[in-house]
Amino acid sequence: MRLSTLALAALLALPLAAAAQTAPSYDAELAKSLGADERGMRQYVLVILKTGPNKMPAGEARTKMFEGHFANMGKLAGEKKLVLAGPLDGKEGRRGIFVFNTPDIEAAKTWVATDPVIINGEMVAEYHKFYGSAALMMVNEVHGKIEKK
Repeated sequence: MRLSTLALAALLALPLAAAAQTAPSYDAELAKSLGADERGMRQYVLVILKTGPNKMPAGEARTKMFEGHFANMGKLAGEKKLVLAGPLDGKEGRRGIFVFNTPDIEAAKTWVATDPVIINGEMVAEYHKFYGSAALMMVNEVHGKIEKK
């Protein structure tokens, strides 16, 4: 019985040993291109989109507003300003997030101000400094390769 326990333990340890041997090595050029510090991190602005004071009723105007919202996100992502975006669960009025490629909250505010959901008061924005992996800068490139459209 003891031998089978040791054999099982050895088998379970194999993936860990393989992962340790294939761990990627530091890529200084990539780190620099992503704006990474020595920890592989960088500064961003995190925006939490919350329910605003002006809920637009269902209909053509609301549909156009959200089409504009998605188009605006695409434009900002194409300009490499918007790093990451997505919806939230709506708890406590939190409806979505943006992560912007800037440490400057004032710059992020000017970019958010171009969004139709903000312009129409459907949502309001809350701004936070965010320190995260510089690899986030690659999300849009990778997403483009996995999105069927």
